[in-house]
Amino acid sequence: MGISSDVIRGYNDTIILYLLQREPSYGYEISKQIRQLSDEKYVIKETTLYSAFNRMEKNGYIESFAGENPENGKKRTYYQITDLGRAYYREKCEEWVLTKEVVEKFIQ
Repeated sequence: MGISSDVIRGYNDTIILYLLQREPSYGYEISKQIRQLSDEKYVIKETTLYSAFNRMEKNGYIESFAGENPENGKKRTYYQITDLGRAYYREKCEEWVLTKEVVEKFIQ
């Protein structure tokens, strides 16, 4: 059983920012890491991923830059987290602790 996109929607940005804290990356690799780290329980849709990139770039949480695939030299867009993105990530982690505390009161 996978996770409904409705349930996790508010935390897509947090998940992506978590991964970008390690190193800059590109869409397919981020999608693959989400799938792997969630043990295949969450597969982010491509449209959801790129909507998140656009929103976060507009908000100043990430920056994009052009790069090349080292294997075939094709161009790809990489994303990196900004200082504002790091602050937003910490904020969302604190929010998660509170959210989890509240929701757990209703889950039996």
